[in-house]
Order: sequence, then C-alpha cells, then structure tokens
Amino acid sequence: MRIAIFGMTFPETSKNYLQHLIKKIENENSQVIIEEQFLKTFKKHISFKKPPLSYKDHDGLRGNADFLISIGGDGTLLKAATHVKNSNIPIMGINTGRLGFISSISTDQIDAAVNDLLKENYKIDNRTLLELNTSNELFGNQNFALNEVAVTKKDTSSMIKVDAYVDNEFLNSYWADGLIVSTPTGSTGYSLSCGGPIIMPQSGNIIITPIAQHNLNVRPIVIDDESVIKLKVIDRDDLALISLDSRSRAFDSSTEITIKKASFNIKLINPPFNSFLSTVRNKLMWGIDKRN
Repeated sequence: MRIAIFGMTFPETSKNYLQHLIKKIENENSQVIIEEQFLKTFKKHISFKKPPLSYKDHDGLRGNADFLISIGGDGTLLKAATHVKNSNIPIMGINTGRLGFISSISTDQIDAAVNDLLKENYKIDNRTLLELNTSNELFGNQNFALNEVAVTKKDTSSMIKVDAYVDNEFLNSYWADGLIVSTPTGSTGYSLSCGGPIIMPQSGNIIITPIAQHNLNVRPIVIDDESVIKLKVIDRDDLALISLDSRSRAFDSSTEITIKKASFNIKLINPPFNSFLSTVRNKLMWGIDKRN
C-alpha cells in the first residue's frame, strides 16, 4: 500500500506526531510518499527506515498513492484537496491544528486510524465541491473549492453590492462586506461564523450566506446543489476579492462569475470511531454544561 503524506508547516510541537505516523506506516510495510516541500521542512528532524519517495503536485501524486494523509488543520486538508483533485485518492485528516472539522482525527487516534485504514475498516464520505467559472479564468484549472467560494470587499472601506441569481432568476441584491457560497462541508467554516446553518454532508445543498449585511432582515438561504449561481459585483473602487477556500484573487466589476457543483467529489476517510455528528457535537461542545 502506498500512503502519501501532506502538510504545510512543521512546528516543533508536531514532530513527535509526524515521527509516530511515519514509523507506524513503515512498520506495516507500506510505502511512504511525501509532498516535496513538506519533506524539505522536516527531513533532518525525522528518521526513516529507508529514504522516502516524494511528489511535487497533482500529476506526481495521481497513480502513485492509494491514500493521502493530511497532517495539520482544516486549512491543510483544503490545500491537500488541490493535490488530489479528480484522482479519487481518499484523504484522511489528522488534526494538529485548532478546531478541525474536516481534519477531525486527533493525534491520540493516529494508531487506531492507521490500523483501520490498512484493514480497510472505514467509511468514505463523498464531499461536494463547487466549481467557479469566470470570464477571465481567474484560477485556471484550480477553479474548485471544498469549503466555499467567497466574494469580499478588497479594502476595509465601504461595503460592496452583490447581485445574486439562482438558475437565472434574480435572488437578491446584497449590500454587505461580501457573500459566501458554501458546500455542506464548508457549512462549519466561514459560513458558520457569519450565522449560516450547519448542513449534513450528504444533504445535496448549497448555502448562500451574506457577510455583515446592511439589511438585517436578509438571512442565509439553502438551495439545491444542482442550481447554478451567478453573481454580479459592484464596488466603488471597481476591485473586489474572490476566494476559493484559502486561495484569493482580485477582480474587477466587469468579471462574470458563475458557481455550480463540480463534476467530481473529494473522498474523505472516516474511521469507525468517527462521524460528522460526533465531530460537530464534540468540537462545538454541545450538551456540555460545567454545572453537571
């Protein structure tokens, strides 16, 4: 079995976890393949039984790994998704960051998670992606997002106006700091912090959530994920930002924006001891009352 590992940083606090993960995989006679830049950050600090293989990007990963383990936080897993793209390589997220909704396996669960992975004792969650199409191809072939597409003002000055259409029918003019179009996976991210609802991963929905809207009677709306969303942005400075998860580009008001469900999914690995509901319950501390 060939297991890829991806991370973005190598803090000293993660050294023991990473060493333990690599040792666990190698002891199971599985091949380790590590993202090139990540390997450079820790190669002198981690020991291997034999020199590991490395990969550079999606083309180097595709066909060379059976699974990918993301070690970090949710942002790391979102970046890992750009490496996997449409290759159908399942991702397992080990959380060494803070909250961790999609990278939800804690460091004390590494042994159990890898054991279940090698025994094929896990569930696969197929997570919907959003595809962004713009008239000037702002993101090239990386025009997809696992969490959300967000349109925001570029500066800290005045708000922007976003005219939104769903299946060519006018929805609303949002006067706000921006607008979030989120997948169910992203419902626990940026959208949640702006008052959006938590959506079950397989619900087949898209959430449209305004950011700091000026009209207080405007609320998030949930639509069918087969719908096509078109946005027209008007900004006094004629320049705003559009983000796919953590990747951002500036654009002007003449840019046509279309958002729809992508033609492929990202596969997330859920060990038997983990589930979306248990993750939400534990991360948000539902039901916990120190009086009890």
